[in-house]
Amino acid sequence: MKMADTSKINTTDIKLKKLRENAEIPRYGTAFAAGADLCAAIDEPVTVEPGRTVPIGTGIALEIPTGLAGLVFGRSGLASKRDLAPANKVGVIDSDYRGEITVMIRNHGSEPREIIPGERIAQIVFVPHIKGVFEEVDELCGTERGEGGFGSTGRK
Repeated sequence: MKMADTSKINTTDIKLKKLRENAEIPRYGTAFAAGADLCAAIDEPVTVEPGRTVPIGTGIALEIPTGLAGLVFGRSGLASKRDLAPANKVGVIDSDYRGEITVMIRNHGSEPREIIPGERIAQIVFVPHIKGVFEEVDELCGTERGEGGFGSTGRK
């Protein structure tokens, strides 16, 4: 079987500062993984009660290059097996932020769930972004869709 070509993977240098001794450097699960796992830098297990949200620090700060943003997403296994996910669904880490990456973990289930030290709690994906320059106008150009939203393109 022919294997995928890893030489085509785009990379960029991300400077990282450990803020706690137990912090772990984010790591990718496979060569082609888009997200690098973020781990809980906590000293003891933390219980997340049903319907509650708790901040879980990663113990790291990043220097994300200008023109990129770090998007923090949930991990599918944590959500599907334990009902835990980032409270804001997607966190945005701007390139000028230098504080600790903290993930607000929400328990969407009906049972208390525990986060243990070193556990993979989220993943970060680095993406380019374009800064919009807003221009106020009286009219926008027309389109076939117009103002249709919230499922309007699925109608026949």
